[in-house]
Amino acid sequence: MNQAVMPPAQTPSVLPARPEFSSGPCPKRPGWSADAVAARAFLGRSHRASAPKAQLADVCTKTHALLGLPADYRLGIVPASDTGAVEMALWSLLGPRPVDVLAWESFGAGWANDIQKQLKLPDVRLLEAPYGALPDLASVRADADVVFTWNGTTSGARVPDADWIAADRTGLTICDATSAVFAQNLDWAKLDVVTFSWQKVMGGEGAHGVLILSPRAVERLESHTPAWPMPKIFRLTKGGKLIEGIFRGETINTPSMLAVADAADALDWVAEIGGQAGAQTRADANFAALQAWVDRSDWIENLVADPAARSNTSVCLRITDARVAALGEPAQRAFTKAMCARLEKANAAYDINGYRDAPPGLRIWCGATVNTDDIAALTPWLDWAFAATAAETFA
Repeated sequence: MNQAVMPPAQTPSVLPARPEFSSGPCPKRPGWSADAVAARAFLGRSHRASAPKAQLADVCTKTHALLGLPADYRLGIVPASDTGAVEMALWSLLGPRPVDVLAWESFGAGWANDIQKQLKLPDVRLLEAPYGALPDLASVRADADVVFTWNGTTSGARVPDADWIAADRTGLTICDATSAVFAQNLDWAKLDVVTFSWQKVMGGEGAHGVLILSPRAVERLESHTPAWPMPKIFRLTKGGKLIEGIFRGETINTPSMLAVADAADALDWVAEIGGQAGAQTRADANFAALQAWVDRSDWIENLVADPAARSNTSVCLRITDARVAALGEPAQRAFTKAMCARLEKANAAYDINGYRDAPPGLRIWCGATVNTDDIAALTPWLDWAFAATAAETFA
């Protein structure tokens, strides 16, 4: 690696047409129109009226179909984004069995904290790994309930498959898949609870989550009464039976009908580009373009060393230049912040600084709503921002 002070790079001549590369909320779909979404939104209407409720139900039905879920899996819209969906699952389902929690980034660590310190379950194992790596998946107990993120949004590391989940398991698998849905192949037969939010790969709006339940999860809900008080917003059963209306568009609390219309718009676009397969193809192409640049560069690497574990959506990168590495973490964060400020001022990239709890670096969204041409246009700007910031820092 060349560690000599680099001269300031020439300013690139072509900007990304859409410089939004945030990992949440993520970029809107190509061609998105606020007017078109507003035109189909039931604004000023009760979500319990027949037409708005039908739209909510249709979003559930279309999502179920586009994901290719098994016919007996239920899908519903719940409050508080992916976080609300995960917490609803944890508080409603955990308790009867031991729990294995996998944590290799901030959200997995957050679920572990809630299970250990809020629910205070007696038999909880925390299987950890540092940012950029995965824990020992083979050590997961088949008789335990397993809580994990499929794709670590803040670390850029994902599980490569579900082969490590026992087909004859007796515990439930609870999977936070918020930045994996519509971008990665999820093995539905191995997943009992799956959560995500519209604001990731769909490019939708925040504040609403999606909860998917297998028949095994429904059986647990109807046979298990949690030992703790259950807030109304988390309740999925009534009289020992699943509240089926939640999975027919009858939401627990008042949803934003503008956000619902936006989700409907996003689903129509996903269908137009080929559904799950088409959306995944776009994400794969975006990641391939970005990773090809990383492989050519001498100052940056993917935070995830194992190619099989690299995310194709929330791509996390670390600066490997020895001068930057020698600065220490606070100065490294200042360096990446300065880079990102340059890029934002140039209208070349917005919101690509790494997550606050992750190692210093960049995080670039490569999900389906991003165009590969914009990734190609972005990479010269990354070189430019690094060279300019290095020249200023090490002058």
